[in-house]
Amino acid sequence: MKTSNLLTLLACLFLANVAHAFPQQQLVPGGIAIVKIDGASKPTLYYQDRKVLTLAKDNAWFAIVGIPLSAKTGNHLLINKNTSRKFAFFVSDKDYPAQYITLKKTPKNKRMINPNKMDMDRISRERKTLARALATWSKQQAHVDFILPAHGRLSSPFGLKRFFNKQARKPHSGLDIAAPKGAPVQAPASGTVVDVGNYFFNGNTVLVDHGQGLISGYFHLSKTLVAIGDSVTQGQQIAEIGATGRVTGPHLHWNVYLNRTKVDPAFFISDHIHQLKTSTK
Repeated sequence: MKTSNLLTLLACLFLANVAHAFPQQQLVPGGIAIVKIDGASKPTLYYQDRKVLTLAKDNAWFAIVGIPLSAKTGNHLLINKNTSRKFAFFVSDKDYPAQYITLKKTPKNKRMINPNKMDMDRISRERKTLARALATWSKQQAHVDFILPAHGRLSSPFGLKRFFNKQARKPHSGLDIAAPKGAPVQAPASGTVVDVGNYFFNGNTVLVDHGQGLISGYFHLSKTLVAIGDSVTQGQQIAEIGATGRVTGPHLHWNVYLNRTKVDPAFFISDHIHQLKTSTK
C-alpha cells in the first residue's frame, strides 16, 4: 500500500473513533460557530488572525470558533492556512438586556467603581498577566464535553449590559452561579492549570487550559486548591466559592474563552443548564 493511501486510511480510522459532545452552536455575538471543514488531514484555521480549535467527528473536521461580543452582523471568514481556502459563517445580531448593580458606598467599593492611580497601575499589570495566560495554546486534544463547575442559582447570565451605581461598564463576560461561601468549584473538563492569582476586580482566580485555546476561568473565589501546572480531571474540586474582588455577594463568576474570545459558558452546558434556577435580580 502506498504511504499516502496508508496515511489517509489511518486518518479516517482516527476520525471514526473520536467522538465529542460539541458545545451548542449560536451564531451571535458572544456565541459559537461550528464549521465543517472538508479533508482527511487536520486543518490549521484562523479567525480574525487567531488560531481556532479543531476537532474530529463523524469522519470530518470541525472548527469550534468563539465569536466576540463586538462582532458585527454579517458574514465572517475562517481561513485554512494549509490550503488558503476560506469558510464563511453568518453572525446574527443579539440584543442583550441591561443589569443595574448598586454597590454600597464604602471606601473599597468607591475604588471598585473609580479606581485610583495605584489601583490602575495594579490593574494594568494584572491585565498583562491574564493576557499571557489566555494566550496559551496547547496542542493536546481539546476537552469540550463540560459539566457544571458549581451548583446554585444562575444569578447573572452572559452578555448583560452592566451599570455599577448607574455608571456604564463592560458587558458581563461570564455566567454567575450564586452559592454560599465555601461551596465547591469543580473542573468542568480535564485540563491544566495555567494561572492562579488574586486580582483587583476578579479576586481569587483560577484559569484552566482544556486544549487548543479553550480556557475556563473561575473568579471571586474564597480559596484556591490548585497550583499553576497542575493537571486536573473532570469533576475534581479546584476551589471554593467566595466574594473576593468586585462583588455584591458570594458567587462563582465563570468565563469560557475560545481563540482568546469570551463566549457564553451556557453553550457548553446546554444539557445541564436546567439545573440552575435563573434569576437576574
